[in-house]
Parts: sequence; structure tokens; C-alpha cells
Amino acid sequence: MDFDLTILFASVVAGATPIVLAALGETITEKAGIINLSLDGTILLSAMAAFAVAYNTDTLIPGFLAGAAVGASIASVVAVFSIYLGQNQVAVGFVLTLTCRDLAYFLGNPYSRLQGPQVTPLPLPVLDRLPFLGPVFFSHNFMTYFSLLFIALSWWYIFRTPQGLNLRSVGEHPRAAYARSIDPKRIQLLYALWGGFFVGLAGATFSLSTKPGWGRPQGAEGTGWICLALVIFGGWNPVKAAVGAYLFSFLQVMGIYFQGWFPSVPAQVFQVAPFPLMIFTLVLMHLAQKESVLNWAQEKSWIKSVLAMFSGAAPASLGKPYQPE
Repeated sequence: MDFDLTILFASVVAGATPIVLAALGETITEKAGIINLSLDGTILLSAMAAFAVAYNTDTLIPGFLAGAAVGASIASVVAVFSIYLGQNQVAVGFVLTLTCRDLAYFLGNPYSRLQGPQVTPLPLPVLDRLPFLGPVFFSHNFMTYFSLLFIALSWWYIFRTPQGLNLRSVGEHPRAAYARSIDPKRIQLLYALWGGFFVGLAGATFSLSTKPGWGRPQGAEGTGWICLALVIFGGWNPVKAAVGAYLFSFLQVMGIYFQGWFPSVPAQVFQVAPFPLMIFTLVLMHLAQKESVLNWAQEKSWIKSVLAMFSGAAPASLGKPYQPE
């Protein structure tokens, strides 16, 4: 298989689009203190719903809206059960991901292997002719452009706006936020819905763009778990989480090349390899944040700089529903 760096990086950027959307959506949700563990099932169900609606209407926009609505609806179940009923977020999310997965396969069976509408490339005039950068960043479809823009917007919103400050304060210390006349429950519900909206949009992107169509397997299985890991990988920072998404996409694309270079090795090995590699990276990050390692790196400036890139702590109230006294 011919190896072309331009094609490689263009494929990485395109393939990472739904992963970026889902990882950043979950980052926003967890910044507010809510864990939505239903991502894997949500992505599958929203992918099925998006394809079914787009197929029946022969229009893409209703398909994307349907996928986003499914994602927000599932997130609302997690939020309501946690925030207002005091149920365990992890347990509710885990049950939902299994339920949504089975629903997606059952309800989507009539649409399996059908040819439906899909997003087409939309090269940006002038920019798409730039050497290397043009094909890599400016020759994709509108969802890829949106995902790139979403990285910057989410960082700006979380860390540079008053609304982002309220979001972070609720995730860190909801009682203190309440003392400042902020309603933690309303904030958590709002950002759980927004996070779910973008996870649903990620599912729609899978079936209408990245891996067009619907079937079993669809090709998005396991992505939700990876997105949950990427939030940790990014230290609950949207930019770092996006970097992790592109890293995972790079591993997936390289797996395709490796299949061509090493035909004697079963293809399943290269298809599965990105998942344990990502877990291995998380283990390294955990070790890099241990106090003994940080003390050892104090006098080694370049190592200290590298470790700083992996720093990041979970919101103090993550997974702990706010209950007013």
C-alpha cells in the first residue's frame, strides 16, 4: 500500500470528527459534575435514528437533528435520574448504553445495508489549494469543519466566559455555587442535555459521513468507551481531549496501512490494536501524575514540561449529585 503523508493526515482529521464531537460533548457534561456512561449506546442509537430519518426524508439536515435529539433525550434520562431522583449515575448510564445498543440493532434492522444520503465533501475555495494544509484541513465536509471549530469554541466557552465559570463552579463545588445564587441542578441538567446533543451529533456523523449507512456491526461499536477515556486523557480540557481523539484516529488509520503491509497478520489484530494502545496511554498518564514521578522530574525541565501536558484533575463533585440541605 502506497504511503502518502497528506492522505494519512487528511484521513486522520476526517476519521476523528465524530470522536471529537462525542469527547467534547462528554467533557462539557463532566465539567458540570455529571457522568454520562451511556455514550456507546447513544452513539449507536443516534446513528441508526439519523440514518433512518435521512433515508426516509432523503435529506441530511433532519437526519442530523434526529441524531442530536436522540443523544439529548438519552442524556436527559441520566440527568433526571441522577439530579432529581438521586440514583447512581454510573449504574443508570451503564444500563442505558446496553439498552440503547440493543434498541439500535432491533429498530434499525429494516434499514440494514440500504443505500442512503450521505455528506459530500465541501472544499473551501483557495484554502483547499494550499500545499499539504489544503488537503489535510480544507477539503472535507461541513461536519469536519464544525468539529475543528468546536474545539476552539468549547475551550473559549469553558475557560473564558462567565457561563463557563458557572459551569466549572458547579462541577467543582455546587454548594458554593448555590451560595452565589447559581442553581446547580438547572446547570447540570442544561449541560447534560448539551453534552448529549453533541454525542448524538457524533452518532449521526458516523452513519451519514464517516461510515455511511447502517448495519450490524455499524463500525462505531466501542467508540463511546474510547470517548469516555479521552475525557480522562485530556484532563477534562477540550483541547487535550481533541488531541487524544486525533491520536486514536491516527492509530485506526495506521491499522489500515499495517493490514496492507503485513497481510499474513489477521486483520482483526490491527482493528482492535488502537483500543489497548489507548488504555496503555491512560496507564502511562496515571503514572506520570504520581507524586514520586513529579518529584523526580522537578530538576528535569523538559520532562517536567511533558508531564505538565498530561496534568488535569477531575471536577471535585464529578458523579456526586447535588442535594441541598
